[in-house]
Amino acid sequence: MPQSAEPRVASEPAWDLGAIVADLAGLRALSQRRRYRGRPLPELPSREAVAGVLQDLVAALYPRHFGPNGLSEDTLDVFVADTIEQALRRLRREVRRELRLTDLDGAAKPGEIDRQALTIVADFAHDLPRIRALLDSDIRAAFDGDPAAKSIDEVVFCYPGVAAMIRHRLAHRLYALGVPMLARIVAEIAHAETGIDIHPGAIIGESFFIDHGTGVVIGETARIGRRVRLYQAVTLGAKRFETDEHGRIVKGGDRHPILEDDVVIYAGATVLGRVTIGQGAQVGGGVWLTRSVPPGSVITQAKPVADSFESGGGI
Repeated sequence: MPQSAEPRVASEPAWDLGAIVADLAGLRALSQRRRYRGRPLPELPSREAVAGVLQDLVAALYPRHFGPNGLSEDTLDVFVADTIEQALRRLRREVRRELRLTDLDGAAKPGEIDRQALTIVADFAHDLPRIRALLDSDIRAAFDGDPAAKSIDEVVFCYPGVAAMIRHRLAHRLYALGVPMLARIVAEIAHAETGIDIHPGAIIGESFFIDHGTGVVIGETARIGRRVRLYQAVTLGAKRFETDEHGRIVKGGDRHPILEDDVVIYAGATVLGRVTIGQGAQVGGGVWLTRSVPPGSVITQAKPVADSFESGGGI
């Protein structure tokens, strides 16, 4: 049987690469003129660099778990010091980039952005022990709240809710210090790694536990108290978005739920709008909630009605 002939390869590609590149360049230039108002193009933050800084900060916070193997008591502090120093230097560069990006009118005085970046990174650095203490409370809450947890080390290594919170606590501090884009990059890295989507603006108290975690969404203006527990696929979202006279969404405004201390929200529940879930309340799985509930409430779905065939009725 004769072998099939080799497919013919055209000597020239069927696409006009020059025209494609020119069209993309035109669209890019138009977009940049709108965003930067004719200014020279500012240097953008590097997502890759932010990811590296994040990886180092996680290792510095929990060096025995996420640092290199073989660290001893004698070398732990040396590793932590060197890792933090290198991470903060790189973070300062990315902070400068974001600050220059937001200086649309070029109003910053010479040296002002550099000084502001240094202040932000120094404040962030000084907060690292407080962030570690908050994370320790989250880890303990996960261990105490999950009967399947065998050890604290297992929780640190394996729990996606803990991984998400390590990154959220870092991102939230960056957000509060005035670099929301870098904070959002950290949050989206965590989202990609864990399936848990926490906006860096969300304020979350100590001893917070997300069990399982996949599909949890927490909006920017959510406020969560102490010892709160969420299960997978819980949404703390906005009910509606206000618009201006031109129909454009109004940015900002408190639009996400408030959860007081000791609240538990079970799998698949959705809580929308600026509502308050009172202290110690429990929201059952699959509940759709758009109103506030008092402390100690237990909110569940309506009981299912038996099918008429099961109950012996006719059609």
